[in-house]
Amino acid sequence: MIDPVRDHFGEWWAVAAWIVLFGVFMLFTPFYKKSGVKPNGAFMAFVVALALEMFGVPLSMYALSAVLGRYMPDGILWGHTLNGYVGLLGTNIAVFCYLIGASLIIAGWRQIYRDYWSKDRGEGKLVTKGIYSLIRHPQYTVFALITTGMLAEWATLPTLVMWPILGVIYYRLARREETDMREEFGIAYDEYAEAMGMFLPTKVFSRAARCARRATAGT
Repeated sequence: MIDPVRDHFGEWWAVAAWIVLFGVFMLFTPFYKKSGVKPNGAFMAFVVALALEMFGVPLSMYALSAVLGRYMPDGILWGHTLNGYVGLLGTNIAVFCYLIGASLIIAGWRQIYRDYWSKDRGEGKLVTKGIYSLIRHPQYTVFALITTGMLAEWATLPTLVMWPILGVIYYRLARREETDMREEFGIAYDEYAEAMGMFLPTKVFSRAARCARRATAGT
């Protein structure tokens, strides 16, 4: 068997390391308001739930076995997701998601720090360059990407329940932040929001497609 599931459990140092790793990741997540950043307890609860089941105790397996009267196969809500069918493909997807997410966080943090945080109070400017020239809320896109990667690697009952709740929480938080941005930057933010997608670069792609069609039509 590839990476036997039972070799994972009881590794409490790994539980702690996983939580610390993503706790540090949260410190570098770019937000406009340093003092107004909402606690990201929901995301860390997701991380803790996954760490406990990946390296500590397979709680989902115990719950399912109590209800069904038998163990589910390795890979069905315990162990590497669907590893009996796809091997470690889910883990490879997760690593890809983590690397892309980390790259976006680094790019976003640098842009926010240079153009907004490093300015005096009231003098920070609206950030529209770098990753922010494609989407308005790259930090929440990263949260979605990373938690999706976690599910691809090791889906459990708690994380499957928490994932859509986390999505709703961050969508509402993004909307509240946009209200703050409109109060601070006025029409400049309205124009920016009209041009950029919220979590995906859909408007950028659609605008590029329209320009390409116009160019083709003009030739």
